[in-house]
Amino acid sequence: MIAMQYSFTLPADYDMDIIRRRIAERGHFTDDFPLLGFKAYLYADRGDSRSRDNLYAPFYLWEDNEGMNAFLGGPGFAALVASFGRPAISVWSVWHAQRPNDAGAARYATREIVAIPPEASLEAWREAETVWLKQDIAMRDAVGGVVAFEPSTWTLVSFRLWAHQPRTLDTERAQCYAVGHVSVPTNGRDARDTVLTRSASADHVTASV
Repeated sequence: MIAMQYSFTLPADYDMDIIRRRIAERGHFTDDFPLLGFKAYLYADRGDSRSRDNLYAPFYLWEDNEGMNAFLGGPGFAALVASFGRPAISVWSVWHAQRPNDAGAARYATREIVAIPPEASLEAWREAETVWLKQDIAMRDAVGGVVAFEPSTWTLVSFRLWAHQPRTLDTERAQCYAVGHVSVPTNGRDARDTVLTRSASADHVTASV
């Protein structure tokens, strides 16, 4: 699996209701997108004490690179680029992921990126991060999440979807977002059950944000 995120930093006086409306009107177009584990439509308001900037920053979990390539090469992403410019995209190799059982329960998200020390055991980090993710879901307020790493910079991403805003957050290390919508496979289908076709890809993403 592959985790992916891009982020747009918007002007300080940007009307974030524009982003909220776009998500409300168009977010469902990526529901059941082929090979998509989930897409969390994330944004942050500069006026919020937990964010320094106005942000639009969707986070994706892909079953494999085929789905990711179809999205990035499709008309929906082209429309996004036309509206906001082409973003730099962060991609991570997934250690463990938990797709939300109730996508509508996710109201907030957090993302933390940390450096993996040169002397660290990658397997030990993978095991520890997997345990922490499972504990957050079982014992705290998390409804889903991803832990993954990027080997060219040796960084770890720890991502959570939350039912309520986390009470404690190190804003120097972590970014908190509001969740506008979460696209997930519906009707019990796994993303791999959908055959990727050129027409199906276009139908799903033409009006995507």
